[in-house]
Amino acid sequence: MKSAEEITPAVLLFDGVCNLCNGSVQFILKHEKSETLKFSAIQSAAGQKLLLQHNIDPEQTNSVILINDGVVYTESDAVAKVAEFLKFPYNTGKYLKVVPRQIRNVFYKKVSNNRYKWFGQKESCMIPTPDLRNRFLQ
Repeated sequence: MKSAEEITPAVLLFDGVCNLCNGSVQFILKHEKSETLKFSAIQSAAGQKLLLQHNIDPEQTNSVILINDGVVYTESDAVAKVAEFLKFPYNTGKYLKVVPRQIRNVFYKKVSNNRYKWFGQKESCMIPTPDLRNRFLQ
């Protein structure tokens, strides 16, 4: 069993200027089973530190990354794993894993590569409200 010092929260890294990504974070916050996920914009100091700690190339990341129990999930694997944190019926997204990764990632990359064009982007990362500040890494 892990000691309190060894327990690290699941952290979702997201593109802080992407409207789709920010909307997804808001959706997750609203539909989580419990408040176990933490969040960090990839562009933030905390996000950059996590990328470095997990040897993730910032040039190769394209929107969301989930780090859970020391395992790094990217692309459609991250989306399916995040679904496990959600209430029913949203947690059924975890069953995306029955579709082969290569097929899932074709769709993931299509959306990811067009997210600014389709959904727009902000000038800067979102600032969490005071009641949500503890959910975001500083």
